Amino acid sequence: MTKLRTGGRILVDQLVAQGCDRIFTVPGESFLAVLDALHDTPEIDLVVCRQEGGVGFMACADGALTGRPGVAFVTRGPGATNASIGVHVAMQDSQPMLLFIGDVDRGTKDREAFQEIDFPAMFGPIAKWAAKIDDAARIPEYVARAWNVAMSGRPGPVVLALPEDMLLDEVMAVDRPKVGRAVQACDPIVMGALAGVLGEAVRPVAIIGGAGWDADAARDFQLFAERSGLPVVAAFRRQDAIPNASPAYAGNLGYGPNPKLVERVKDADLLLVVGPRLGEATTDGYTLVTTEHPGQILVHVHPDPNEVNSAYRADLAICAGMREFAGALLSIDMPPLDAAAAARADYEAWTTPAPRDLKLDLGPCVAAMREALPADTILCNGAGNYSGWWHRYWRYAGPGCQLAPTAGAMGYGVPAATAAALRHPDRTVVALAGDGCFLMNGQELATAVGHGANMLVVVVDNGGYGTIRMHQEREYPGRISGTELRNPDFAALGRAYGCWAETVETTEAFAPALARAMAETGVRLLHLKTDIEAITPGTTISALRQ
Repeated sequence: MTKLRTGGRILVDQLVAQGCDRIFTVPGESFLAVLDALHDTPEIDLVVCRQEGGVGFMACADGALTGRPGVAFVTRGPGATNASIGVHVAMQDSQPMLLFIGDVDRGTKDREAFQEIDFPAMFGPIAKWAAKIDDAARIPEYVARAWNVAMSGRPGPVVLALPEDMLLDEVMAVDRPKVGRAVQACDPIVMGALAGVLGEAVRPVAIIGGAGWDADAARDFQLFAERSGLPVVAAFRRQDAIPNASPAYAGNLGYGPNPKLVERVKDADLLLVVGPRLGEATTDGYTLVTTEHPGQILVHVHPDPNEVNSAYRADLAICAGMREFAGALLSIDMPPLDAAAAARADYEAWTTPAPRDLKLDLGPCVAAMREALPADTILCNGAGNYSGWWHRYWRYAGPGCQLAPTAGAMGYGVPAATAAALRHPDRTVVALAGDGCFLMNGQELATAVGHGANMLVVVVDNGGYGTIRMHQEREYPGRISGTELRNPDFAALGRAYGCWAETVETTEAFAPALARAMAETGVRLLHLKTDIEAITPGTTISALRQ
C-alpha cells in the first residue's frame, strides 16, 4: 500500500494480511490508535475481556486450536504483568501466540515513566522472541517475523511492545504477505536408521504429544501404531494427540498415572518419543525416563533442533514436524507386536470408574458425561486435583479436544473454554474448574456471556486448595494450614453473570442435572459440591495420613 497510514492502521492491516480474525484484549490508552483502526476492520472480531490474565489464556488457547498465533493486546505495566501468565503457558505448552503491549512514548523511555517496564528484558526468558517496534515503517517486517517465529520449529509466544507515539506516526510502509508454517520433512537416511532400531526392538513404547499434532498427523501415526502393535502413551495433558478409541492407545503419563503403564514404560527397550520435550510432569521428575536412560534406546522426534539432545541424550534425534514425521513413518514396516492389546486392556480397566462410598463421586459423573456428550467435545481445565478425574476417565477424540496447561496454571479453564466456544460454535465445549481454580478467572463468565458463547462450566467445590492439601497431608499429616477455602454460592454467582446454573450434591443427581444443562443454550454452570476427603481418584486424606 502506497498511501500514508498511521502505525495503528499499518499494524491492523498486517494482522488482516496474516489471517488474524480475532483479537483478545482489555483496552488501554496506550494503544488507542490500534482500537481506532479496528473500528473500521470488520474482518477482526474484538473480544473484550475482564482481566489480562484471561486475555493471555484465551489467546494461548486460540493458538492451540488453530495452529496459528492467537493474538492478544494489553496495555503497559499492570496489563502486561497480568498477561504474562498466558505467555508462560504458551511457552511451556509450545503454542503459537502474539502479545502486543502498548508502551510509553519513545521520548520518555528509561525515565520510569507511568507504568514503564523494559518489556524485551521482562519477557525475553519466557517468550521465543520479545522486541519493541520503534519505527512504524517497519511494522510489516516485525509482524511477519513474529508470525514466523511463533509457528516455526517449536511453536511459542512472541511479545512486541508498541510505543504509543509510534502508533500515531503517519508513514509509508510496504505490506508483507501471509506467512505459512515452514515444512520440516524427515531425512530419509535418519528414517532408515529408525526402521533399523524399530525392527530390533522387543518392547518398544511410543510417547507422543507436544505441539503440531493435527488430524493428518494423528491419522497416520494411529495407522502405523495399530498396524505394528506399538503401544502409544500420551505425555502430560496431551491426551488428544491421537483418538483414545484407538486399540493402540494405552493411556497417559503425568500425575497419578496407571501403575501398570508406568511399569510398561520402565520396561521398554526402546522409547519412540514423538513431540514431547519429556518434561518434569511427563517423566515424574525425570525419574520415569532418566536423562541417560540406561538400558533403553531413546528416539526423540521434535520440530526444534535445539530441543533434541538438550536435557535428554538421544540415541537417534529426528528434527521434523509431526505431520511430516507421521507421514514418513508409514513407509516403515516393522515386525508386528502383541503388546498394544495388553496395554489397551490395562488402559480400559484403569479408565472404568469403580464405585466409591461418597455422596458425590466424580468418577461416575465423568462416565455420565462420556455417555451424554459428543465424542469431539472440547474439554478445558486449569490446574488442581479435580482435573485428575477427567484425565483418568475421559476419552479424547483426537487433536483439538483437550485444552489444559502443561505449565500447571490455575484459572485457565474458563478463558480457554470461552476462546474454544467462539472458535468452534458448532461443538460442545466444557470448562472444568476447581473452586480455587474458578475464582482466579471466573470473571470471564462475563466475557463468555457478553460474546454469546455456548459452553458448559463444571465447578468442583471441595472447599480447599486440593493439590496443596494433598501434599500437606503427605508431608505434615493433619496439620492444615492455608489450604481451606470459604466459597460463595457458585450457582448463584453464575446466575448473576447471566448463566443458567444449578447445584449438584449427589452422584445420582448429576446425570439429570447435566441433561437439563445441555437442553439449555448459552453459558451453563453446574456447581458440584464434593468432599475434600476424596482427594484424588485413587486415594483419600485418611489414607494419606496413614
